[in-house]
Amino acid sequence: MIRQFGGLSRAMSRSAFFALCLLLAACVDPLDLVSGAPPRLFELTPKSTFDRNLPKVSARLAVDVPTATAGLNTARIALKPTLTQFDYYAGARWVDVVPVMTQNLLLESFDNSQKIDVLGRGAYGLRADFGLLVNIREFQAEYDDQDASPEVRVRFQARMVAMPRRTHIASTSVVGLATAESRKLDDIIDAFDQAFGRAAKDLVDWTIRRAAQDMRS
Repeated sequence: MIRQFGGLSRAMSRSAFFALCLLLAACVDPLDLVSGAPPRLFELTPKSTFDRNLPKVSARLAVDVPTATAGLNTARIALKPTLTQFDYYAGARWVDVVPVMTQNLLLESFDNSQKIDVLGRGAYGLRADFGLLVNIREFQAEYDDQDASPEVRVRFQARMVAMPRRTHIASTSVVGLATAESRKLDDIIDAFDQAFGRAAKDLVDWTIRRAAQDMRS
């Protein structure tokens, strides 16, 4: 009789255990069961060194959030394995979508130049003299040779306007190139940083000189 009771108890315990497992499974999001490790997050650095002969401009500059194609309007890190194919690195992301990250980096770069008063996001009540409209045309690593390290290409098209009517003043295109030291992701991110820095430096230089020219005219 005791053995029967013990067997019944063990059977009831197993039943209760399985019932609890089913209840817990019903409370868990199925996506949590298949999701892998979170992606690694990367950010780039603003430009901080400029031509010492860059003129100082007594004006305020507003930098809009850049525009970009759908393929670049994302936090994913883009690559082109061929001329006609567009893809992204797995398990890696920028800290923000590319246009917002670019705007923040450009704002910091202009501020680091100490040559023009740049209006950051949320600078309410201040009126800008000039506006910079940027279109991100390229922001990717390119593989011309599948066995070689990729080349990173960052290209901006920019238009400078007079505020507040946004009257066109001038336009330009800048490009930054850098070849990664290896095919490792960390080296590729370093190449992105170099390429962005070169493009940002040229854009800051052009914008400030063009603003100085317009202020004199």
